[in-house]
Amino acid sequence: MNIMTAPHSLRAGVLNAAIALALLPSAVSAQEMDHSKMQMPMPAEPTTQAKQKAGEKPASSTHAGHQTTSAPASTAEPKPPTETDHSAMDHSAMGHDMPMPANQQEPVDHSAMQHDMSAMPSEAAPVDHAAMGHGTEEKAPAEPRTPIPVITDADRAAAVPPPSDHPVHDNSIQYYVLLDRLEAWDADPGTGLEWEGQGWIGTDLNRLWLRTEGEHVDGRTESANLEVLYGRSIAPWWDLVAGVRHDFKPGASQDFAAIGVMGLAPYKFEIEATGYIGQSGQTAARFEVEYETLLTNRLILQPLVEINFYGQNDERRGIGSGLSTAEAGLRLRYEITRQFAPYIGVIHERAFGRTADLRRSEGEDINDTRVVAGFRIWF
Repeated sequence: MNIMTAPHSLRAGVLNAAIALALLPSAVSAQEMDHSKMQMPMPAEPTTQAKQKAGEKPASSTHAGHQTTSAPASTAEPKPPTETDHSAMDHSAMGHDMPMPANQQEPVDHSAMQHDMSAMPSEAAPVDHAAMGHGTEEKAPAEPRTPIPVITDADRAAAVPPPSDHPVHDNSIQYYVLLDRLEAWDADPGTGLEWEGQGWIGTDLNRLWLRTEGEHVDGRTESANLEVLYGRSIAPWWDLVAGVRHDFKPGASQDFAAIGVMGLAPYKFEIEATGYIGQSGQTAARFEVEYETLLTNRLILQPLVEINFYGQNDERRGIGSGLSTAEAGLRLRYEITRQFAPYIGVIHERAFGRTADLRRSEGEDINDTRVVAGFRIWF
């Protein structure tokens, strides 16, 4: 029978049966999933017609590992799904024992996944690398892997260098000669020449010293003396000296017993301090200090101060008691070699007390300033 020519009631019944058959799989799937136990609203899904208008192809939706397919197309438009609130979903109450369609994936047991976020470390929390067992650290052994052998007498003998054939320096004989000043000048009284030198021979502890100084002015010797002294080292850089001094000029020659110290004081001041006792009861003392300032490696500035004292007047030699004379000099030398150095300088000398009076009576000046030039040599 043609359905178009069938009665109206029969056509309506056939149409309703077709609609029911089309909606039957969806209803069966909804009943089998038992969403009433899930206690969560589902999000609104766009309809097939809305996806087609947007240019999308209808695709299957997946929710929490449950893959569902779209209902078969029918001539009747299905009722749009209700919008759901995911915040109210209770995944712990979801019944995952429901049968799944053959074309869907196996259900995921969320209760066994242990989604306890409180046990996971925070991203901002520092990581304690010391507590992480990487298995690369090794404990230091309590004892050395290779035991240290006991030191024997042979080891001690091997550590001592063999004896040298060179003599020990403090027992060998050495010598040193220094002509500290050999200078000339031209002043009002006339041209002059002055010298001062010293030398020694011996060991580091015991030495024989020779010291001399003098002045030759306008063709005649104004002063000259020679000292022979025994020196004994009493401290690093210091010697105690004792011996005799012979004065050739001024006046008749005379001898003195001498005792003193000489050496290098702190800050590299070279000091000589000597006391004298003459054969006629005359006493004297001489103090000299000098310092060397290195302007360059070879250009050296040397200031010097010398002071002389006497215990009593000696008019024959033009000497008065007390502070007799003082001399200050400043010399600049250039060491062409370490052994030879020419220099220029300026010297100022002044007489004091009774010595100044004796010079005035002889018509001499008590102050004398002169420019000198000379050289320094040692070997």
